[in-house]
Amino acid sequence: MFPSVFDVENGQGARSPLEGGSPSAGLVLQNLPQRRESFLYRSDSDFEMSPKSMSRNSSIASERFKEQDASMLIDRSHGEDLIVTPFAQILASLRSVRNNLLSLTNVPASNKSRRPAQSSSGRSGNASGVQLAQGDEAYTRLATDTIEELDWCLDQLETIQTHRSVSDMASLKFKRMLNKELSHFSESSRSGNQISEYICSTFLDKQQEFDLPSLRVEENTDHPTSTQPVNPQYPRSRSPRGPPMSQISGVKRPLSHTNSFTGERLPTFGVETPREDELGTQLGELDTWGIEIFKIGELSCNRPLTCVAYTIFQSRELLTSLMIPPKTFLNFMTTLEDHYVKDNPFHNSLHAADVTQSTNVLLNTPALEGVFTPLEVGGALFAACIHDVDHPGLTNQFLVNSSSELALMYNDESVLENHHLAVAFKLLQNQGCDIFCNMQKKQRQTLRKMVIDIVLSTDMSKHMSLLADLKTMVETKKVAGSGVLLLDNYTDRIQVLENLVHCADLSNPTKPLTLYKRWVALLMEEFFLQGDKERENGMDISAMCDRYNSTIEKSQVGFIDYIVHPLWETWADLVHPDAQDILDTLEENRDYYQSMIPPSPPPSAADDIPQDEKIRFQVTLEESDQENLDELEECDESESRGDAGSSTTTGTGTTATNAAGGGLAGGGKPSGSQNQAPHGGM
Repeated sequence: MFPSVFDVENGQGARSPLEGGSPSAGLVLQNLPQRRESFLYRSDSDFEMSPKSMSRNSSIASERFKEQDASMLIDRSHGEDLIVTPFAQILASLRSVRNNLLSLTNVPASNKSRRPAQSSSGRSGNASGVQLAQGDEAYTRLATDTIEELDWCLDQLETIQTHRSVSDMASLKFKRMLNKELSHFSESSRSGNQISEYICSTFLDKQQEFDLPSLRVEENTDHPTSTQPVNPQYPRSRSPRGPPMSQISGVKRPLSHTNSFTGERLPTFGVETPREDELGTQLGELDTWGIEIFKIGELSCNRPLTCVAYTIFQSRELLTSLMIPPKTFLNFMTTLEDHYVKDNPFHNSLHAADVTQSTNVLLNTPALEGVFTPLEVGGALFAACIHDVDHPGLTNQFLVNSSSELALMYNDESVLENHHLAVAFKLLQNQGCDIFCNMQKKQRQTLRKMVIDIVLSTDMSKHMSLLADLKTMVETKKVAGSGVLLLDNYTDRIQVLENLVHCADLSNPTKPLTLYKRWVALLMEEFFLQGDKERENGMDISAMCDRYNSTIEKSQVGFIDYIVHPLWETWADLVHPDAQDILDTLEENRDYYQSMIPPSPPPSAADDIPQDEKIRFQVTLEESDQENLDELEECDESESRGDAGSSTTTGTGTTATNAAGGGLAGGGKPSGSQNQAPHGGM
């Protein structure tokens, strides 16, 4: 039996993290072989931290040791379980050094202070029992390898910056790898160039670095209107100056139907519909991946979020465990659903219902059985329900570039995500809508913190950092040899929940093809509507938002290869083998869109792209990150000659940085109306 609250500071039931968690609260990590197809697992030396680090990649290490003397059964690789995050590689190397020392010194291992390192094949460092004599060739080779291994670890540890988390090391590496992948992808054609810009600028968290000259408005004779202030408003009536900054925009007055459930009997599925039986049949499949969510939208009289959320909370008995009055829950859900913009093709209540239902299925995965408390489950589902409320159908970057009220209020940081949270928690204050009214103060504070963390993590620019955090946590635990992810502190637990909802938000490509194609069409129409608005206002049209110049099929292949697949691959690693069917569907959908890509134009066509339209891809780093990266790559002679230590890679030829801050995708924030890509999951 789990407590209904997980203390933010001390874990479940205010237990000290030092006491450890109960076995049932842990997540058993599997070391079984599985598909490793994404670019994160490339063994290309271009992606390694230094030439020495090739031996830290377990796939390379395993090949090397197949060729070595059979007497040297020192476990430095991790069998078939590849380790790609830098901190886990360092930890693995240090364990290898320890095992090597046991063989070199013939000192028996002590189990008092440290478990012997275990590999995925079950071998420990000195499992073979081979005694090495000093002066033998095998002894000398092992001693030399041990020193090199230790030197590499020291080099890496010396470059770690104490003010950064170890997951930042993985994030930096993954961003650099993605940057190089996109540079190659962009070389193929104009569409590849545009798709690379979209991916890089949407899913990489951009460091805000400005040169003072870039803040000045440049004259543009071609588009004189683009230099004028642009302040587009939502498609709602509003005074010219807008509401006061202290007022949360988008929150309407309580609607008449909010308290319309006056009778004793509430609708069975939370909504009034003449097709209740048909709706019940569809809602009976809520635990199934790829439910007919569009059909539910029709049968519920366009109230899919209310009926899906109500049914899930009922079936999980969350209304009872969290002491939520059913009538209050329906009052809140109908009010919440009314604050989703129905005119949005994609970011509407149907998308929210789809993400909520997907979150429900992922919470049911056998690997997570009994891991999370009712409060945590309820918090994750509540976050999924509210995660896009009052979405204007425009991207964060559009709001920033147009100096919108929301961007000013939230200082350009996760503008929409902050707004979704503010609107949702404001709606809880409506009369008869406070679904958490019966919670204790501590529970309510914990739930609010969880929901804020989860919804902020749906900002797509945080994608790579979120992915790196999860992969670092999982690989570090695996290398440590325990095989169990205890999740006995708030940070680890919320990290799993954040990634779970993020996966649900990016789950469209993993659904049956008919559903996936329908979602793609809706999202692209929303992108195109933003492009139309940008064209009307004289702004540069964001990547993938020009309805006259977009390649949908190729964009989906790139989106899957560089964003969706690495994310779901990491999730599948966490819950193996529970997500293998999802990966199969993702692969099939990717193959479909690959087969639908129109034939490429002659090679000369790419050369006809005007110089000012060619995009320079780069990951803009803070000065300290740049120094760290220079240190990591100083041994790579080819890169140092061509780039002089810079992390910049040119996609479709070399282009000069323009006066306004350079052509970039995924680098520092541009001034004015630079081309920026949409926020949102396809």
